[in-house]
Order: sequence, then structure tokens, then C-alpha cells
Amino acid sequence: MEKFFDYFDERHRRSVLSQPPSEDGPVITISRITGCDARQVAESVVSNLNQKYNTTKWKWVDKDIIYAIANELNTNAQRVENFYQGIELSNISEMIMAFSGGFVSDLRVKKAIKDVVLSICKEGFIVLVGRGGVSIAKDIKDALHIRLIAPFYWRVDNVMKKKNMKLEEAEKYVIETDEKRHNLILTFLDKKPGNIDYLFDATINRLSFSINETADLITAMYEKKVHRQITERKKVQSLF
Repeated sequence: MEKFFDYFDERHRRSVLSQPPSEDGPVITISRITGCDARQVAESVVSNLNQKYNTTKWKWVDKDIIYAIANELNTNAQRVENFYQGIELSNISEMIMAFSGGFVSDLRVKKAIKDVVLSICKEGFIVLVGRGGVSIAKDIKDALHIRLIAPFYWRVDNVMKKKNMKLEEAEKYVIETDEKRHNLILTFLDKKPGNIDYLFDATINRLSFSINETADLITAMYEKKVHRQITERKKVQSLF
């Protein structure tokens, strides 16, 4: 957890955000519709990568970001979580203002989130689950962007088991959370496209693959795309 507060040391963050694009990453973003076990997949991917490359560098992150952003805005983590749950920026600004006694503009909330996520992604060796990461990290070259999907009632059943919900409650939760997550991705895009499929390198149907199998596929795609291009770039650099 402490690592993520480094991104709010002004000098550290400025250094990371200003580094050349060639030094960004590597990073894997995992976007998902509701009920696809993305956290468990991310954990397995990290285990795969650390084992394969004999390192401990790779980490996965989800809610750790919330605490860092809350620290930046001098508010509590729930206020930032509310943003991620789809509350309009104007509403969260009002809540932060009421809590902290000072005005926090819509742009400041959005900028704090973007700066934290981008800093983490640029520094690299991160598997980022959700948090609008695919939009924020879309220009990082050494990145792999994955989307997890599954049939509606497969996901509803998964949510029912995990959250101890009844059918109707789980259906509503899945529908509403899907919409919020889609809108969050759009929030950090300069333009609002009709379709966001182009953002992803690959889409994996969780109906077809277990958590570990999904992680293995992501690991293999990382090697094919990101690790290979890093290796080839280093070979070229060594010639000069």
C-alpha cells in the first residue's frame, strides 16, 4: 500500500509523468464487465509473470488507487469509491466539499484520478484492474489491454454466489455496474466513441476459460506483444 502514496510526492510524480514514452510500462490493463473474476485473474497473471521472469517486480492493483487519490484530495476513500461507482463528478465534488470544508472542482477530481493511474502505469510492472485504466494508459506502447466478458446469466450466477444475492438483486447489480464501468472508460477518453472495442488488444470469454486458463492466455499474449517488442527494441539500441 505504501508504494502508491509515492505517486503523491510531487517530485516523484513529476518525474514519472515526464519520463520519455520509451521508458513507460510495461503494464497490463484488465477491463471487465461485472462478474468475470478480474481480481483473481490479475493475481494469477502476476504470479505467472514473476515466476517466468524470476522477479518480484510485478504487482496487481485495484482499490489501492482509491486510498492514494483520497490522500491527494484530503478526503476519505469512500468519497473516491463513490466516483468509481458512477456518481456524477458534480455530485462527488459536493460530497468532498461537505466533508473537507473546501471546494474540490470536477476537474480536480478527474485529474487526481488520471494522474495517479497514469503514474502507476508509466512506472510499469503493474496489472491494473478496471479504474478506467484502458483509457488512461491507451498511449503507452509497452501495454497489453484485455477485456473480460461472459454471458449475462453466467455472470449473474457468479455474483449471486459471491455476494449472496437473490436472482433479481443480482440481475439489477450486474446491469447497473456494467453501465457504470462503461461510462468510466468513456470519462477518460477525449472523444466519446460509439464502440470501445478498438481499445482492447483481446477479449476473453470467461465462460470458455477458467481463472488460471485466462491468466495463462493473458501471460502468453503479454509475451507475444509487449515482452517481444521490449526485447527487439533493446537489440536495436545495443547496436548504437
